[in-house]
Amino acid sequence: MAREITRSGRQEAVIGSAARVRGRIAGEGDLLVEGRVEGDVVLRGDLRVAESGVLASNVEAHEVTVAGVLEGDIVASGAVHVRAGARLKGNVKGESVAIDEGAEFAGRLDCAFDLPPELGGASLVGGRANAKSAQRR
Repeated sequence: MAREITRSGRQEAVIGSAARVRGRIAGEGDLLVEGRVEGDVVLRGDLRVAESGVLASNVEAHEVTVAGVLEGDIVASGAVHVRAGARLKGNVKGESVAIDEGAEFAGRLDCAFDLPPELGGASLVGGRANAKSAQRR
């Protein structure tokens, strides 16, 4: 695994695009996945899944950004961001969740959010989604 320095100044381990990892991954730092991972990922730092990254994993991390493919549940103590073009199939729990237009998501969301006033303006916890955000109904 190569190491890079992130914008936050922390070191980030990298699983390269030619790599395939089977088994549980655990660590204190950040991880960038450009290859394939099959097995749970537990980090105290952040997880980034590159466009080329494919995970069949349940994930626990501080922040999670998905630009590739992830099949499994995410539990984040910080933010979860699913970028346009990404595919996520699994339940998501995070402090905040952002799903870009063009991303595919199928699963449950578990986070606090406020409804706009025209929808009652109430604060809710939890939600359910099962749609491709690029295909609005």
